[in-house]
Amino acid sequence: MRAIWAICGGISVMLGVIGIALPLLPTVPFLLLAAFCFARSSERLHNWLINHEKLGPPIRDWQESGAISLKAKRLATLSVGGVFLIAVLIGLRPILLLIQGTTLALVMLFIWTRPSGPR
Repeated sequence: MRAIWAICGGISVMLGVIGIALPLLPTVPFLLLAAFCFARSSERLHNWLINHEKLGPPIRDWQESGAISLKAKRLATLSVGGVFLIAVLIGLRPILLLIQGTTLALVMLFIWTRPSGPR
């Protein structure tokens, strides 16, 4: 079972790293999933991820205070706006735009009501 958790953690790290370059692929949720998986598979991998110079800070911020950095909030807002704009431009039906807009608005509400980091 530990091997399965380690493989899932490795895949999550890869997806998170890809998400750094692709704005529509979320980075931090995959890193949080990787930390969860590594915590169940390997203390060494978990410690590596948590203490990583670039990947560790957003994980630690979330674990310690449920925080999302201001930069991440802004990037998420731009990505969500871009996705919705694409949906409008391709001419989705109004009911689909309503469903998508409502879902995206609730996601943004969640993101912007989280703390922006340790004070």
